[in-house]
Amino acid sequence: MAQAILLTGQERRRRWSPDERLEILGAAFAPGANVSEVARRFDISTGLLYTWRRQALSVKDGPAFVPATVLDVPGNGYGNAATIVVEFANGIKVRIASGAPCELAAAVMRALK
Repeated sequence: MAQAILLTGQERRRRWSPDERLEILGAAFAPGANVSEVARRFDISTGLLYTWRRQALSVKDGPAFVPATVLDVPGNGYGNAATIVVEFANGIKVRIASGAPCELAAAVMRALK
């Protein structure tokens, strides 16, 4: 006689929407985040979370550097309080005083490219 096994309970395979994945990855990539703690909080395996992290890091949706146009506007030095802030995809921020010479701003952008 053949035997049948009846599995009761909730199915463990879960479908995660793109928004849910982004929320989980945001928590996993947060500064000081512990992947194991994030996995427990969202009831997800650490292996799957590491897979998602690896996939997210390997995605190349386009250039990581956006070209900047430097306008030659006459100024009187660094006395202006306004600044230009450039934030790169890896989280690095560069602040340049708006009164800085155009050559300096261009050199900084070329060096970071």
